[in-house]
Amino acid sequence: MTTDTAYIVINRSADEVFAFLADSHNLNLWSFGTWKIEIQDDGLVHGKSLMDGGAIYLRVKAHAEQKLIDYFIGQDPDSLSPRIFVRVIPGSVLNGPNQKSVLMMMALRADGMDDDRWEGLKASHAFEVRVIKSLIETGYDHRTGPK
Repeated sequence: MTTDTAYIVINRSADEVFAFLADSHNLNLWSFGTWKIEIQDDGLVHGKSLMDGGAIYLRVKAHAEQKLIDYFIGQDPDSLSPRIFVRVIPGSVLNGPNQKSVLMMMALRADGMDDDRWEGLKASHAFEVRVIKSLIETGYDHRTGPK
């Protein structure tokens, strides 16, 4: 099993970054794997991949005290696996200001994932963290238009 980590510095507090990423309603702002989402009352997210239109199910498990988020993912809502992990680090931990934070997104490569799909996933995550940074810093929401 291999992993990949994408990271970026965001000019906002760790609390603000964590809240944005822990909110399932924001997934279709930044995640290429979960567009056109529907969120059930129990928090289960059903979306479509922007890449191939495939159905995906996802559940977000946020750990506010540690600023950790586990994204459980799968094609069957009854057998989701933790595959994407996010950590938000306050700037003060790295001797910086609290109005900055570091976002780290780690992905696990599933057995059977071919090289092309894995390379695509890594490239997507590298771009997604840049999109997240821009969305949080500007407040832009493509669902509602410019502010």
